[in-house]
Amino acid sequence: MKNEHRKEERFTDTGRVDAHELCVLPGVLDDISASGCRVHFPVPVKVDMENDYSIKMKIPRKEFLLPFSLLCRPRWITNSENRSNIGFSFLCSPGTPLLLRYIDFLKAASKKEADSLFD
Repeated sequence: MKNEHRKEERFTDTGRVDAHELCVLPGVLDDISASGCRVHFPVPVKVDMENDYSIKMKIPRKEFLLPFSLLCRPRWITNSENRSNIGFSFLCSPGTPLLLRYIDFLKAASKKEADSLFD
């Protein structure tokens, strides 16, 4: 397993990501941090790395029933025959407060899970 050095803690979670400027099909959230996320789409996607994109995240948790909108900048992309993986960084957006609440929720859940290993 590759050891990555990142500024923000990343969390593996899943959710629906709508990015209509990029793809008519929804993407799937693979991991997320306070500063960015990794999303995969079920088809190859063409991305202009100079553009910012609006995405809407829908998290399947009762604590986050409302989707939140975020402005993102693509940082990297890998395409294959039947899939695209895109790394986004988050820009200041109306959905930033909900994003940060979601990250705090994931941190607390991660800590609780780690603590339960030692009980």
